[in-house]
Amino acid sequence: MEQLTWSGSFGAFLNPLILLSVAIFIVGFLANFVLTIAGVRAGELEFNGDGTMSVRKTPIDYALMVMKYAVLLFVACCAGFIIGGIVLPTIEQKGILGAMAERLLPVWIALIVTFAISITYKRKLGLYGKLFDSPIGMAGFFLVMFWVFAAIFSGVFPLVPTHGAIDLISGLRNDLPGTPLPDNELEEGVYPYYLLGGDNLGRDVFSRVFFGAADVLRITPIATLFAFMVGITLGLPAGYFGGRLDSALTFIANLALAFPVILLFFLLVTPEIVAAGVPQYMSMVLFLFPILFLIVLFNSRFHTAPMKRNIYVGIAALVGFWAYFSLISNASDPDAPLRFWPEALDGFDVAGNLLIVFVSVVFVNSPTVFRIVRGITLDVKTRDYVAAAQTRGEGPWYIMLWEILPNARGPLIVDFCLRIGYTTILLGTLGFFGLGVSPESPDWGSTINEGRRLLTIYPHPALPPALALMTLVLGLNLLADGLREESLKD
Repeated sequence: MEQLTWSGSFGAFLNPLILLSVAIFIVGFLANFVLTIAGVRAGELEFNGDGTMSVRKTPIDYALMVMKYAVLLFVACCAGFIIGGIVLPTIEQKGILGAMAERLLPVWIALIVTFAISITYKRKLGLYGKLFDSPIGMAGFFLVMFWVFAAIFSGVFPLVPTHGAIDLISGLRNDLPGTPLPDNELEEGVYPYYLLGGDNLGRDVFSRVFFGAADVLRITPIATLFAFMVGITLGLPAGYFGGRLDSALTFIANLALAFPVILLFFLLVTPEIVAAGVPQYMSMVLFLFPILFLIVLFNSRFHTAPMKRNIYVGIAALVGFWAYFSLISNASDPDAPLRFWPEALDGFDVAGNLLIVFVSVVFVNSPTVFRIVRGITLDVKTRDYVAAAQTRGEGPWYIMLWEILPNARGPLIVDFCLRIGYTTILLGTLGFFGLGVSPESPDWGSTINEGRRLLTIYPHPALPPALALMTLVLGLNLLADGLREESLKD
């Protein structure tokens, strides 16, 4: 078998169109830049004598229009490669781009269904529905959901990857994208190509990128959610009650923020620190907050309905403490500092490196969330509806969780999206320094670290995970911008 080309059969006419769109965009951008420097302004509304309004276009408007249509042409060409990957019969005709598009078919279907349903019912979906009125928000949502669905169809339903995450073929070490498998490795049901080439050990780069997406998106949202629960649980009373409680918690938060982050990571993976059980003891403290948050949430909400309150609080406490003790205790590990939880009730065990990653992310993000929540609470607690709740005789935790917190959801949702992006970069940084989940993990940071050693000779193992990390963080930032833009309109 011959090596695949990037564009396959469709490249004969799509490649020139892509080059044309890029050239047109560059020309439009340069024209816009020069006109802006020259002091030319965009067109403005003008009132006509008959009472109507019209827009007087300037050269900048035409330059922006050229850039817009260049982007649309580029997107249309990309859609052409996706369609070619679906309809062309052979892998050789599809090319590398078409073959990747075919493997991502479940992702495209999920995206189309999600967008169709969301746009149809957007007026009934609150802030989420308003997101589809913002082009920036829609672009960010597309990028984020692409990687979410890619993670689902790689980690849960392995339909996208072509090979295993740690399967290696020594004859394909650092081989270029589109390289076919050797004849002695071809078996029934084995994908015959490495679409994005092989890494320094002969593993498939394409498969590892998408398995890495599953690893990243399995960790970052949950770790960020834990950090938010810690920050909210401490930030609300600090801002609402003030006084010595506020001073003490703010001092602790500032102390944690002042601690060098990279030094913390290196300390937590030091053998002596791990043997002393410091990560486990930190997890015992930090992971209590989600349970406390849920118990106080339900108790304050249903305090006037004791039966319903007891049910909700009981379920939250039962499930929460079962998960908590399963998380911090490992009866099968003789070196674990905490082994008191019966093995029959131990629902799951968390690997040491993964626990360190969770503790690091929660510890680093919680103080920032605390400061945001505290600042919002100081502002919102002076509003009239808070005074009305106090007049009704509502308790302080009810006011904090059901009056103040819902009215602070806009900034917190935006910050949550941004913080997932920060956590993704943080996880990549940990993997790059060898402090990630595990040495053989396909997470993007570890993969970039392995590929950067021969980057000047073989750039293809390091570039795909770097681009994946970049597009996910870009999508989260655009999504946050779209949510911020729409929340300000409320």
